[in-house]
Amino acid sequence: MAVELCLLLLLFCGSTISEVQPIYKPPPGTLDFGFVPTKMYDTGAYHEPGPIGILFKIVHAFLYLVQPNAFPQDLIRKLAQQKFGNTQGDYQKAIYYEIGFIVSAALGLLFVLLLPLVGLCFCMCRCCDNCGGEMHQRQKKNADCQRSCFATFLFVASLIISIGVLCAYAANQHLTNQVRGAKKLVNSNFKDLKIFLNDTPTQIDYLVSQYNTTKDKALSDLNNVGPLLGSRVQEQLGKEVRPALDAALTIAGAIRETKEALENVSVSVEVLQEGTERLHTNLTDVKMHLNNTLSDAACSAAQAASTCNIIRNSLNQLNINANFSGLPGVSSELAKVNDVLKIDLSSLVQKGYAAFNDTPDLVVNQTRNILSDIKNVLESIGSNITTFTKTLPVQKVLADLTVYLTQSEAYVQDYFPLVEQYDFYRWLGCLILCCMVVLILVFYYLGLLCGTCGYDKHASPTTRGCISNTGGNFLMAGVGFSFLFSWVLMIVVVLTFITGGNVEKLVCEPFEDRTLFKVLDTPYLLNQHWRNYLSGILFKNPNINLTFEKVYSDCKENKGIYTSLHLEHLFNINEFLNISMYTEDVALKIEHIQINLSKIILLDEMGKENLLNFSSSGIEGINFAAYLTEINKSVTKVDLLSFANDLEARADQLPKGALENALKGHANSIRMIHNQQVVPLEQAMSTLNQSIRLLKRTSSELVGKVKNVISAVNTAQLLINNNASLVIVQETKKYMDTIIGYFEQYVEWVKESIAMEVAACKPIANVIDTAVDIFLCSYITDSVNTFWFGLGGSSIFLIPAIIFAVKLSKYYRRMDTEDVYDDTENGNNGYHKEHLYGVHNPVFTSSVEQW
Repeated sequence: MAVELCLLLLLFCGSTISEVQPIYKPPPGTLDFGFVPTKMYDTGAYHEPGPIGILFKIVHAFLYLVQPNAFPQDLIRKLAQQKFGNTQGDYQKAIYYEIGFIVSAALGLLFVLLLPLVGLCFCMCRCCDNCGGEMHQRQKKNADCQRSCFATFLFVASLIISIGVLCAYAANQHLTNQVRGAKKLVNSNFKDLKIFLNDTPTQIDYLVSQYNTTKDKALSDLNNVGPLLGSRVQEQLGKEVRPALDAALTIAGAIRETKEALENVSVSVEVLQEGTERLHTNLTDVKMHLNNTLSDAACSAAQAASTCNIIRNSLNQLNINANFSGLPGVSSELAKVNDVLKIDLSSLVQKGYAAFNDTPDLVVNQTRNILSDIKNVLESIGSNITTFTKTLPVQKVLADLTVYLTQSEAYVQDYFPLVEQYDFYRWLGCLILCCMVVLILVFYYLGLLCGTCGYDKHASPTTRGCISNTGGNFLMAGVGFSFLFSWVLMIVVVLTFITGGNVEKLVCEPFEDRTLFKVLDTPYLLNQHWRNYLSGILFKNPNINLTFEKVYSDCKENKGIYTSLHLEHLFNINEFLNISMYTEDVALKIEHIQINLSKIILLDEMGKENLLNFSSSGIEGINFAAYLTEINKSVTKVDLLSFANDLEARADQLPKGALENALKGHANSIRMIHNQQVVPLEQAMSTLNQSIRLLKRTSSELVGKVKNVISAVNTAQLLINNNASLVIVQETKKYMDTIIGYFEQYVEWVKESIAMEVAACKPIANVIDTAVDIFLCSYITDSVNTFWFGLGGSSIFLIPAIIFAVKLSKYYRRMDTEDVYDDTENGNNGYHKEHLYGVHNPVFTSSVEQW
């Protein structure tokens, strides 16, 4: 019942992944839904054993040597299906798999049976003064060496036994410590399960509340339909409209520039004509005065004659070069252009721009009613989602699960003291076993200590000291207790070895590499009628591919419970996430948007007529060649400054006097004429040159240019009037995809959140890990295996310890008789004459000494 309630709760977090429809991903702005509120789980399902982990690894290595075979999946499956033993090979395979355990257990049982029997026979044999029971020691030359070897071997065996019993004690104490600390881990798991239950409805509410983020973004775009949809329409139409209007505006600017150029031409020609006439008169006067000066008698002198002749011959250069009097006027063209400018074409084009830029406002005004309907649809979606979530019995399921969890926790808390009590009994029993070994070791160590310290090599066997004799008695006491306790120890070792070793090999190792889950996922294993047991239990449909391994792996990765358990097969909540019906309503309403842009007039007929009048203004008929011919000429035939400088230089060649001064005066006059008349004329020619060339460029194919502009404007106007609907439909589709894209983002975010964050089932995996990996394997099995490993090693080394202790005790105990040597027979032949010279030791021999 609890499992079903838990699954029902978690179902509310799920959605069918298999039914996801292909989603068109428009390029809307990515919505920020924030992070699903998730609390951190406290349980760390990982156990670090600490220093004792080294012993655990040694035991694992030993178990691998005993049982190196792979996990018997086929045998386990047959056993679970109750088909084990149907074939003869099954028993052979089982024996082959367990051969290491069987052999080891057989040796252990042999130890249990034989060692008490050997001890009994040994005791009876010694009571008959055999098997070393006779209190007589033969004297040998290597006696000291034998004694030292026996003591060393016994000490080494005792050390090994000590290490084994320490390992067993450490494992015993480790298990007790872990059991005492397990309560904290159990409470942590219950706490995580409570967090799991309490957070789930909060997470669901958060997912539902984030619909408002989607709705607010959609409403924001709807409220900004002008800047969004209108601007998109305007942008697409602007690819045709703006170049046409820009061309018309360029022509309007060209008209103004043409007027300015024509005015400059008219003024410049008039200035040049008047200036050249005045310049011609002044240059004629200068030449006349120079001729008069050169007619002076001073020029007849031999020194000045040649210079005067050179000057006289150069006077013809003082004349104008360009003749502007014959250039045609431009008054008629200027008058026509002025008539064209009476209509402000730029203002008409700007009106077209303004009308076109009002497209977003037109869209807003013409979609106001439809957008109101779309907003109502969005509000209804939110209301339906809220209403649907309120109908889910989340609170009831939560209450049932919480009650069950509380009862389970109370049950564990009530019985945990009983567990600790039983563990105390176990700990005490194991401690008693360890104390048995410790008692034997105490006798051995005391025997070695007393025997070694009290031994006197000069004393004869019958005169050994009390300390040495006590040491030998301790060794024999250790031998006696070894025979009494060893078989009990080995029984415990065999039982724990068989149990702990098989649990490690058949449960812990397969669980760690997840082979155990593969066995559990075998079709028809746990139920011969169900292909998949887990889906049969959860969904009553064993054909659903739901495996233990996949569920555990997903929960281990902290995925959502619906992803792990495929809960869509049990409860379909498409009504919560499938908003296609609403988006279809939104799409239909958006598609019904009708936008009429026919009121946009780019350029009226007056503007077009104005363009045609400009093209027929006649500026293309101006004789640009005549103007450029005169403009390219210089104002005078010779550079007046150069002529004046040359004249002054030649005057310097003449003798000092009135002639020289007169010529220099004429040179200054020429310079003055250049500065006052030629320079202004050159500036006027430059202005005329610029204006003529501008007019020439403007008039080049003027008619064709104007026609192209008018054609472009007409084409753009036709696009707005007739074909704008196609552009509007295309942009409306993109706008609709953007709005719907927000909802698709919301749905995808909800699905991803449910899959990865909502009702993350990490606590379930933690419970499994805690129960199997930590409690069963790490706490119990590793500790039990280490216990039998240490205790078993100690028990095995009791055998050599018994042998060495019996041998060594002969050298420490006080004997009743000793060997006597005949001096006449070389005194050292070692011939035993006990039957002739036996000397009885008067010291009372105890029953222990008779052993």
